[in-house]
Amino acid sequence: EEMRNNLKKGDHVLTIGGIHGKVAEVKDSTIILQVEGGVKLKVEKTAVSLDSSTQLNEETAKHAAMGDTAK
Repeated sequence: EEMRNNLKKGDHVLTIGGIHGKVAEVKDSTIILQVEGGVKLKVEKTAVSLDSSTQLNEETAKHAAMGDTAK
């Protein structure tokens, strides 16, 4: 939930429905997500699964668990 509350314009995110996009606008309970072709979608914040920093942290943790420290 903290990640969703800290979303900001320009963040790259993935929704629970598998949609990848960039945050174009943040409102109280929704975001405007810009996807391929410049299309903008209104999405509930609760539908955001990952942001780019979360994904990077998970990928780093995965490599660390496998003993691979190179990025």
